[in-house]
Amino acid sequence: MDDFTLWYSTPAVNWSQGLPLGNGRMGAVVMASPHREVWSMSEVTYWSGQTDPEPAFKGGKVTLEEMRRHFYAGNYDEGDRLAKQYLQPNKQNFGTNLGLCEVVIQFSEESPDHMEAGSFRRELDLNQALVRTVWRNNHTTLNREVFASHADDLVVSKVWSDASGGVSFTLGLEGGAESFQCAVLNDGTLEFKGQATENVHSNGKCGVWAQGYVKVVVSGGTVTGGNGKLTVAGADEAWIYFTVSTDYRRAEAAWRKESLLTLEKAVDKGYPLLRRDHIGDYSEQYDKVRIHLGTASKADLSTDQRIRMLARGGSDDPQLFAMFLQYGRYLTIAGSRANSPLPLHLQGIWNDGEACRMGWSCDYHLDINTQMNYYPTEITNLGDSHLPLARYIEDLAAAGRSTARNLYGSEGWVAHVFSNVWGFTLPGWDTSWGLNVTGGLWLATQLIEHYEYSQDLVFLEKTAYPVLKEAAAFYLDYMSVHPQYGWLVTGPSNSPENHFYPDHSGSTVHQLSMGTTLDQILVRELFEFCLKSVELLNRDEELGRKLKEAIAKLPPLQIGKKGQLQEWLEDYEEAQPEHRHMSHLFALYPGHQITPDRTPELGSAARVMMQNRMQQEELEDVEFTAALFGLGFARLRDGEMAYKHISHLISGLCFDNLLTYSKSGIAGAETNIFVIDGNFGGTAVIAEMLLQSYAGEIHLLPALPQAWSKGEVSGLRAKGNAEVDAVWENGELISATIRTFSPGVFTVCRGGLRTTLHAEAGVNYKFNAQLELLVP
Repeated sequence: MDDFTLWYSTPAVNWSQGLPLGNGRMGAVVMASPHREVWSMSEVTYWSGQTDPEPAFKGGKVTLEEMRRHFYAGNYDEGDRLAKQYLQPNKQNFGTNLGLCEVVIQFSEESPDHMEAGSFRRELDLNQALVRTVWRNNHTTLNREVFASHADDLVVSKVWSDASGGVSFTLGLEGGAESFQCAVLNDGTLEFKGQATENVHSNGKCGVWAQGYVKVVVSGGTVTGGNGKLTVAGADEAWIYFTVSTDYRRAEAAWRKESLLTLEKAVDKGYPLLRRDHIGDYSEQYDKVRIHLGTASKADLSTDQRIRMLARGGSDDPQLFAMFLQYGRYLTIAGSRANSPLPLHLQGIWNDGEACRMGWSCDYHLDINTQMNYYPTEITNLGDSHLPLARYIEDLAAAGRSTARNLYGSEGWVAHVFSNVWGFTLPGWDTSWGLNVTGGLWLATQLIEHYEYSQDLVFLEKTAYPVLKEAAAFYLDYMSVHPQYGWLVTGPSNSPENHFYPDHSGSTVHQLSMGTTLDQILVRELFEFCLKSVELLNRDEELGRKLKEAIAKLPPLQIGKKGQLQEWLEDYEEAQPEHRHMSHLFALYPGHQITPDRTPELGSAARVMMQNRMQQEELEDVEFTAALFGLGFARLRDGEMAYKHISHLISGLCFDNLLTYSKSGIAGAETNIFVIDGNFGGTAVIAEMLLQSYAGEIHLLPALPQAWSKGEVSGLRAKGNAEVDAVWENGELISATIRTFSPGVFTVCRGGLRTTLHAEAGVNYKFNAQLELLVP
C-alpha cells in the first residue's frame, strides 16, 4: 500500500468528504460514489464585486494627531469615536470568490437482478495528483480517473470498464448563480457561461464573467445531447474534458475564445499524452521532497480510519504526519503555480460555498490566513509557488498608495485587515477589527521570506525592495513619538482581532491603542530588512540613515506582569484570554526576534503566553490557532508540545478529506467551515520540527518528538539557498547533507553541537552524527 495516497472505502456524501484537484487556477473537489460522481468546480478569478471609487476622507494628519492625543492621554472612548468618524469606511462592492458550477455524472445502475454487493474504493494519489475510483461486483469493474492539468490548463477524466460496452452515464452541469446558463452543442459538448454575482458582499449586479465547455468523447457506444445533458450509452471508454476562462483583467475578444481553443487542443492531443504531461509537470515540483517517519505503516487502513485512530490517542502512525506534510505540498502545487493569476485565498482555490454566504468572505485576510497559506512554501521546496503572491503584493502596494495619502496624509502605501481582487486597501467597516494598520506589511514580509531562501538578487532588486521601500516610506512618515516613552510607535491600530481592558478587568472593552506589539515587530522587520537591502544594493543612502535612526527608537519586546509576552505596548488585561489570534508570536515564528538561544527570557515569555491561552476552558479552538501553537513550540524546540498540537490539528480539526476547518460558532462560523490555512500551517509545523533556519543558522531535527524516533527526509530548504537531507535513528542524527546553491557562511546546529560551514555554490556537504564534515 502507498503511504502517500488518501483512500476511502465509503462514498463521499458531501463536499467535506470529496477529494481536491487543482491546476493553479481551476479547482475541483471530486465527490465519488458507486453510481454517481460530482465535481465541485471553482476558478480563482471568479469573483463578485468590482473596483469602487475610494470614498472621500477628511482630516489626514490633523485628525490623526487629534485622536492620538486622546489615546496617549488614556481617553480611549474619544479616540475610538474619532477613529470611527475618520477611519471607518462603508461596505461597498467588496465581493467574494464564488464556486463556479457542479459537474454531475450519473452512471447507469444494473438491473435489480444483478445488484449484489460490490467493493468500492476512491483515492487521491499524491505522487501523481490523480483521483481514482473503482467499483466492482461479480459482473464488471468500473474505473474512473480525474486530474487537473497545469500543463494543458483543463480538468480531464477517463471512464472505462472491463466489460465491452460497460460505460453508460449522463452528464449535466448545475450552476450556483442565477445567471448560469448551459446549452448542448451538436458535437457532444456542453457550453456554459455565468457571472459571479451575490448579494451578501456586493450588490448582486457586478462580478467576473466565465465561459467554458465540457466535452465527452467515447470509444464504442454513442454520446448524444438533450435537455441540457450529455448521455453516453454502451461505450468501452469515455473521456471528459472541462475548460473555463474568465474576463478578469482580460480583453473580451481574447478570453471568450480561449477555453474553446484549449478544449480543441486537448482533444487533439488525447488522454494518454495529457496524462503523461500532467504527471511530468506535477512531479517536477512534488518530487523535490521525500519524507519517511518511523518504521510501521498504516497505509492498509483508510484515511478516515487513521484520523480516528489518532484522535483516540494512537501514536504508532507516524507516516500519517508525513502524508499530511506531502498533502500540504500537494495543495500548494495544486493551488499556486508560478503562472497562477492570483494567490491562494481563504479556501485556496476551492470553494465549498459556506464563507460566501456568511459575514465572512472567501477573500484575502491579511491578519494571518493568507500569510499562513504560504508559511510552508519555501521550506518545503516550492519557492516558485510564492510568485503569484509576490505579484499580488505588488498590486496591493500600488492600490495602497491612495489609501496612505487620502486616509493618513502619508507617503508610501498601506493596506489593512483584508483585501480582494479589486484593489481594496481601506480598513474594514468596523474599526474594532478593521483597523489593523500593518496587515499589508505583514503580507509583504513574505517577499522577505522568498528572498532569504532564494538569495535571488534580481527578485530583491526588482520586486521585494521596491515594495518594501515604499512600505518603509509610509511608516517613517506615519509613526509618532510616544510622549511618555519616547518610542516611535504606530497607531491607532488593533492587535488582530483581540480586545483589552485599558484599566482593569471588567472595565470598558476596547480594541484600538497605540503601538501594538505586532505592529512594532513588523515595522522592525521591515526597517531592518530595508536597511540591509540598502547596503547590499548600494543605493538610497539617505533612506538608510533614516532607517538607522528609526530602528533605534522602536519599542522593545516586553514581558507582562503574568510573565507573558506582552500583546500591547501597555500591559493591558485581556478581555478575551481565550482568543484564537496570537499575532505577536510573529516575533518567534516566522520571525526570529525571539529565539531560545539569543533571547531566552523572551522565549520563556512566549511559552507563558501560549500556556495561558491553552489553559482557557473556552479556548477558540480553530485550525490556524492549532498551527500557531505547533509553530511556536517547534521554534522553542519543544518537540512533544509541537507534536501534541499538530496531532490535534489532524485528528480534531480536519474533515475526512484532511482539509482543515474552523469550528462552528467561532468568529461567526455557522457550521464547521473549511479554511485551508490549517493545512499549510500544519505542513509548516512538521517541516519546522525537522529543520529550522534563521540568522545564518541551520538547526537539524530541532523539535523531534519521541513518536518520530526514526526517519529520513530530503529536499527541505534552508535560508541562504540550500537544501538539507537528514537521517536519524532512536531520536539521534545519523547523518545530514547540505547542498548549497549560493556561497555563504552557515552555523550548523544539532542539540548542543555547532559547527561553522564556509560554503561554496554547487557543493554537497555531508556531516556525521557529531556534525563533523565528511570529506568525499
